[in-house]
Amino acid sequence: MLARLRSYLPTAALALLIVYFAANAFTGEQGLLSSNQRDATLMEKTQELAALQAQREDLEKRAHLLRDTSLSADLLEERARSLLGFADPRDYVIRTKP
Repeated sequence: MLARLRSYLPTAALALLIVYFAANAFTGEQGLLSSNQRDATLMEKTQELAALQAQREDLEKRAHLLRDTSLSADLLEERARSLLGFADPRDYVIRTKP
């Protein structure tokens, strides 16, 4: 009987390997069943990228206005006041809690 089972051992081992790889193909980290999670993560990261690109464009426009060749007096005054904490005597200052 042992000799009879020994002939099926390679087939059984191969079948177990096939089952193992098939289970990983469906339920593994990059398996077919986790595609919804990957799609959700992709959408989230795409929205985050769009927000960061818009923020970068805004900062590039502001930096361009602060260069010597195209200096905006209003933007320069706004930045100086916010960084130094000064206000014009004619300004109304409304304090809010941070």
